[in-house]
This record gives sequence, C-alpha cells and structure tokens, in this order.
Amino acid sequence: MNKIVYRLVYNRQKRLNKDGLALVQLEAYLHNRKKYFSTHVYLKPEQWDIRRGKVKKHPNEHLLNQWLRNYVAQIERLELELYQQGKPVSLETIKYFICKGRSSQSFLAFYEKELREAPLKESSRRNHHSTLVLLKAFRGDILFQELTFELVCSFEYFLSQKGYHINTIAKHMKHLKRYINQAINKDYLSEQQYAFRKYKIKTAEYQHTHLTPDELARLERLRDSERGRRYRKTLDAFLFCCYAGVRYSDFIRLNSTNLVRMQQETWLIYRTVKTGVEVHLPLNLLFEGKAIAILHDYRKDLESFFRLKNNSNVNKELKRIAQAAGLEKRVSFHTARHTNATLLIYNGVNITTVQKLLGHKSVKTTQVYANIMDRTIVQDLKMHRVKSGK
Repeated sequence: MNKIVYRLVYNRQKRLNKDGLALVQLEAYLHNRKKYFSTHVYLKPEQWDIRRGKVKKHPNEHLLNQWLRNYVAQIERLELELYQQGKPVSLETIKYFICKGRSSQSFLAFYEKELREAPLKESSRRNHHSTLVLLKAFRGDILFQELTFELVCSFEYFLSQKGYHINTIAKHMKHLKRYINQAINKDYLSEQQYAFRKYKIKTAEYQHTHLTPDELARLERLRDSERGRRYRKTLDAFLFCCYAGVRYSDFIRLNSTNLVRMQQETWLIYRTVKTGVEVHLPLNLLFEGKAIAILHDYRKDLESFFRLKNNSNVNKELKRIAQAAGLEKRVSFHTARHTNATLLIYNGVNITTVQKLLGHKSVKTTQVYANIMDRTIVQDLKMHRVKSGK
C-alpha cells in the first residue's frame, strides 16, 4: 500500500488570531494530494521550531510535544487498522474516521468555546450567546452526531412555538450555521454531515415601523397619565430616543459626560457601538427640545435613567405601553429611531443632515426613510384623490 506521509505544520494560513496565536495542523500527504487536520494547539510564532517541527520556548513545551506525537501516532494507528481490516485507505477515509471519533463530543461545549475566543463586538457576542441559551433550552446538550437536518428543522419549530418573528428565527439559524461550519473547518464534522445542505433559512421583508405625529402624541399623553406611571422610565427612555434617534445599544452606554453645554445649548455627543461614528446632537433644536425636558426629570440620578432592562424585556414592556396608548402597531425600542428619522424627513430636514444625526456611514442607509415617506405621500394622495378645479 502507499503510506500516507504526516507532517506537523504551523500557521499555514499566515495569519494570527486576536491573541497573536496560530494553529498547529497535521498535514497528510498521499498521491500528490494533501489534507489538513486541526491539533487544536495554538502557539505564538516564537514558540514553534519550523526546522524540527516541534514546540519550543513554551511553559508546557514538553507536554505539548508529547501530546502532538501521540496525536500523530493515533492517526497512524487508525491508518494501520484500516489497512488490516481490508478497508480502503485514503485521505477522505482518514478524515471520516477522525470526525466519527469526535462525533460523540458536545457541540454546545464547542459552540461555547468558539464564542469565547471569537473576535466579535460585545453586542454580537451577546447575540450569539442568546442562540446558545436557546439551544440549551431546546435540548440541554447536543452532540456532534446529532447535528442533522431533522434537528435543525426541530430547532426552527421550537423557536416558532416560542413566538419568535421569522427574521429573529433567521438570526438564530445563521448563528447555528456559523458554528456548524466552524466544526467542519476544525474536523469535528465531515462535510457529508453538513446539516444545512438541504435547509434554507427563511426571512421576511423587514418593514420599518415608525410612529406618526398623532401616535407619538398619544404616548406623550400616556406619560402624563396615572395609567402610564408604572411604565414611566421605559416610556421616557423610548420617547427620548424618538426625539434623539439613539439606538438601544448606544442609549444604555450613555452617561452624564455625553451631555455637553456649548453656547448655552445642550448637545448629546457619543460614538455609536454599531458603526463607530461620533454623533453630535443639538437637543435644543430637535423636536422642540423635548429630550432635554425628559433629562431634567432625571437630573438627580441621570446615570440610572440610561440603565434599562435587557432589550427583550424592554420590548415586552413597550408592547404593553403601546396597548395602553391605544396603538395598533408592533412597537419595539428600535421604532424610536425609525420614528426620529422619518419625522425629521417629513418635516423637511435634508437627508444628509439626517444621515449625520443618525450616525449612518452612508446616505444609502438613510435613504430607506425617504422611501417610507414617498410611500406615505402616495397613500395619502390615493386616499384624498386630489382633483383639478373647473
């Protein structure tokens, strides 16, 4: 038989991760073809001896080299066993049996480790973690061998039964797909076990919900009523963001230092989490300075005003607030930002100015609000059917 030739290689992709580390892989060579298997050992460049193909200058140098030798020996034993059993020996069969051996391990433990080490923004990390929490609620634990098309479909059904919107389900399915792809790339699964091969992630066209001036006025009246008192802080935060156009992720990071007095006017200055753009808002000139009036009510403990429950719980409370105000629309915290942009354009503010106020990098992102207003104008004209005089 033709013997597979094995060799340990370091940083094959010539790229270090965020911690300055790169992977040691096992190269398998047969019939002018190569396959690479992860050893799950990560090192700094100065900790690898290229000439000798071994670890050096590492606190656990001896143990790591022993582990790597054992890993190579284990795969060579696997190759020998296949030969003795009369089974075909190829790079594909070696990979298949490596993956099969790992299939009894926990995928959720793998997901958790990958998430912990991934170079993600904190907001993205929280989103990915929310999917992990739902997967644990769905099954408790999931082994690699259980990652099938049927499991993916069952998880989708589980999310729909919990009342999640189709686009929210799509977000969680994309996260699951990402980590399954990672598992394949790191040889925990074979490509033949890819659960998303026949599964298509479903989405619906997103409709930007915004409040009309009348609907905004209803919330303002609720704020001053006895009925609205139990929701006061959440409602005030929502109204503040209607007037200022701030995202939830930015609002909860604000503090008193973001409020600056310049030329007798109050400015809100902050850097957005999503785009990293610095935004300067003259609160006196936006919506008759109503945002400043809300801040004045919390002047004794301004820091607590910017501290809300998590976004999911806030949105549940906003649903009750909308019902209390007699609104039929589905309202979320992001509706405040859409309302701000749409009403500014409605009142004639130039779209490039709105772009700067929202912290959009491209005016194309802001253009969606102008499109909303165009549709609203067409609907209004159809309703009233303007006729020419005789």
